[in-house]
Amino acid sequence: MNIKTLILIIINGLIALVVAVLSFSFYKQFSKVLNDRVLLQLNSIKTLKQVQIENLIKAEWEDLLNNHENYQNIDTPSFVFPDSITNLEGVYDFTSNHIHKKTSIGFVSKNVNKTYIKILDYNKIKEILLERTGMGNSGESYLVGEDFKMRSQSRFFPDKTPHSILVKTEGVINALKGNSGRGTFDDYRGVDVYSVYSLIEISNLKLIILSEIDVSEVTTPLKNLKTRLITLTLGILMVAIILSLFLIRIITDPIKNMQRSLKVMAEGDYNKSNEFIKNSNEINDMFDALANLKASLQGAVKFSNDIGKMNLNAQYTPKSTHDMLGKSLLVMRDKLVEYRNNEENNRINTKRLLVNGLESERRRLSRELHDGIGPYLTSLKHYIENKVQNEKQKTEMKRIVDDTISEIRLMSNALMPSSIDDFGVGVALTNFVESLKNSTLIAIQYEDLTKHDQTNITNQQGINLFRICQELINNSLKHSKAKNIRITLSEFDEFISLFYFDDGIGFDEKEVKLGSGIINIKERVEICNGKIVINSKAGNTTFEIELPVEL
Repeated sequence: MNIKTLILIIINGLIALVVAVLSFSFYKQFSKVLNDRVLLQLNSIKTLKQVQIENLIKAEWEDLLNNHENYQNIDTPSFVFPDSITNLEGVYDFTSNHIHKKTSIGFVSKNVNKTYIKILDYNKIKEILLERTGMGNSGESYLVGEDFKMRSQSRFFPDKTPHSILVKTEGVINALKGNSGRGTFDDYRGVDVYSVYSLIEISNLKLIILSEIDVSEVTTPLKNLKTRLITLTLGILMVAIILSLFLIRIITDPIKNMQRSLKVMAEGDYNKSNEFIKNSNEINDMFDALANLKASLQGAVKFSNDIGKMNLNAQYTPKSTHDMLGKSLLVMRDKLVEYRNNEENNRINTKRLLVNGLESERRRLSRELHDGIGPYLTSLKHYIENKVQNEKQKTEMKRIVDDTISEIRLMSNALMPSSIDDFGVGVALTNFVESLKNSTLIAIQYEDLTKHDQTNITNQQGINLFRICQELINNSLKHSKAKNIRITLSEFDEFISLFYFDDGIGFDEKEVKLGSGIINIKERVEICNGKIVINSKAGNTTFEIELPVEL
């Protein structure tokens, strides 16, 4: 095999291999990221619409309670109600009672032995659900009742009454069991879709809300990308073959000329040696070498100045394996980069040690309160029950001891909830939110989408996520004047997502001096190697936090 064929095979083989590997890797990574982002986007849209629908229903219910005189008594046209409706009160799904099976969410209230009924204007729900911003050409959000019948207009069947459409899909079945989630499955049309779902439960009303988009629409860019990558690969190969043929000619022609000249000289015909001299470029090569040396020194000086100014992202390529100056400068730059990275890592590790030490001390104090003082108080309670004869004193002393035990339990749980170690951050946050609901008028909704028994969230990440949520809720309660708080903790294969929303007065990061609470949140995200995005305005303040999964 001659050198021309060998070079042609090696160059084009390497180019084909590199292009194919890069194209395949890029396609697979893009596909995975696209799936995660689509589900995250759908979840955000579903959460927003769920909040809007819940707020609408609650506002209409409050209006009925405060303005009975504006609404009819039990006799409501277009509905057939059983006699037992006079015993009802609250929010109900009256679709099955409508003579034409039109979607009807009703409110029943009693006042001075009279029963009043109000039916929610269906167009208000349609305005919320048919708003399709960010959902592409095939996306839709819709409601389903407990009877698996649709309760909102289908954008694919606009002429059908919603109640006539059966929606017994995987998402609806899971949501009726009280589960919120996401996935890819067939919708009510039998079309494969990306779907997120959850249960809306207000008073006696249960509705499932779903946000979906066709898989075919989402994967269209992937198909186009695949076609473009194949076309690009073939185009690159064609260009590579043409360029390699041209390059091989440039390389092999001088070698052939030298070969012919050497053969002539080897035969002893020195008279024709001038042909070799004419074809050589020794003099030009000397000047080229001098110009290359000058350019090399100029590049090294510029690179040195960049390093002196601590511009450690500056690039420099040694001219050859013998370019000792260039290699030394690169080593110096790499050492400075390593030093700067070590300094940054030391700073983060110091913060991490401080936070871990603080959490360890909280855990120790929590155990001391629970395991140390708790048993003593329990023993004291038994002693009082068995030794104190005066019933009045015994009752008072037992009340004081019980109050003290309860207070110690609250203090111990505030320092370090035991459920984090036993059941994970998802359950701990659920318990924390439930305890808050008893002490505040703000509506707090928490959605736990972690993997529970199969979770990859570490104990330290769980503690930091719990403290971040504590700080965010505390800020909302103290400063935001919010009426609603929504929290979603999601766990994916590669990252953990915390989404926090409140409808308070908001704040301007550029003008407001951030307190220690926000600073602590940012530091906890930083020590977990995560990212945080804050968007705040009146009526809509959000914190989006992502932490990497530590495998």
